[in-house]
Amino acid sequence: MDLRQKDIGASRAALPAADEDAPLVKRCLDGDTAAFEPLVERHQKRMYTIALRMLDDAADAADCVQEAFLAAYRSLSGFRFQARFATWLTSIVVNTSRNRLKQREARLRREAGSLNAPADLGGVAEQACGCARADVRMERKEVEEGVQRCIAGLEDDQREVLILRDIHDYSYEEIGSILDLPDGTVKSRLFRARLALKDCLKRLLGDRL
Repeated sequence: MDLRQKDIGASRAALPAADEDAPLVKRCLDGDTAAFEPLVERHQKRMYTIALRMLDDAADAADCVQEAFLAAYRSLSGFRFQARFATWLTSIVVNTSRNRLKQREARLRREAGSLNAPADLGGVAEQACGCARADVRMERKEVEEGVQRCIAGLEDDQREVLILRDIHDYSYEEIGSILDLPDGTVKSRLFRARLALKDCLKRLLGDRL
């Protein structure tokens, strides 16, 4: 037996028992390309929500998720079952969203420079998310928009851990794997993110919170 095939076989044998995606991933690796479609259907909603929270733009989020699934399919041979497929996929979505944020910020700087005016990234983000729509009167809707506005205003590294932990309930270990961070860094960033979010919501919503 080829040593590489032996190594891959051993990796598959050691796959996490709790990973319900593992059988489909194995079928894809064995040449059944149709097995990737159920993986997309299973995870696309959650991946879209993660991207949307990070980017605060529906079109950008949809594009990023498409890119992430394509990247995952192309690099599936590098998946070694050392983490759950969902964790591995989330890391791709997060990285794709990071790249989109960098592209957006660079574009805004170029546009602001062409107008000889400073780039106001925060103001653009507020307009993009539509948080101040005049027709929104229900208190619950105002709170939801306020939360998203405050999340969008967090520093990138804080926003990432908050979304993964408090919104999507990933474990600290999984977040560390997704973001390539030690456990202590994940916890400290989450602590700062929660404090910043609390302060923002207090200023924005006051007694409505």
